[in-house]
Amino acid sequence: MSTAPSPKQTSHYVTDAFYDDLVRDFSDWQEDDRTVGDVNLREACRAFLEREARLLDNHQYSDWLALFVDECLYWVPATPHGGDPRREVAVCLDDRRRMEDRVYRLNTGAAWSQIPASRTVRMVSNVEPFQSGADGVLMVRSHFMINEFRAGEGRSLAGWCGHRLRQLDDGFEILVKQVNLLECDQNLRNPSIII
Repeated sequence: MSTAPSPKQTSHYVTDAFYDDLVRDFSDWQEDDRTVGDVNLREACRAFLEREARLLDNHQYSDWLALFVDECLYWVPATPHGGDPRREVAVCLDDRRRMEDRVYRLNTGAAWSQIPASRTVRMVSNVEPFQSGADGVLMVRSHFMINEFRAGEGRSLAGWCGHRLRQLDDGFEILVKQVNLLECDQNLRNPSIII
């Protein structure tokens, strides 16, 4: 029997070193000299991000969560360009334990903020993979637009995502997803959907 702590039970991996790596990994990575020129790899990244969007639009939250590694992070900064989540406010900064909780509540159908459930359409574009400096790991930038309809009202959310992806033999897995909303520092009402 394993005695290693589970990221589903504790946030043991979210340490100062984890934050140091996060800030380093999400700083100055969008440089032209790091752009991946391989068209097939770019296409594979695009297909992966489009699949992620489809899973969220179809409310397949458990399948979406399965795209992430166990020691992952989902980060929506409340300031333009991210920064350091230890020193800046975030719309959300979810480790695996918090993501599991969020998905569990959404899957019950009893999450008050999603009664009735939102209907969404996500569009993903401008997918650009970049070398990360770590073997088998890419940084991927993409633009998104989410149209949401809920309880007789519609709204749109737009911005760009930074995904830190690990390459697998048959695809990718998400290490970190950073969602950079255009209106990150404005009143977002109730951002109850997974962006």
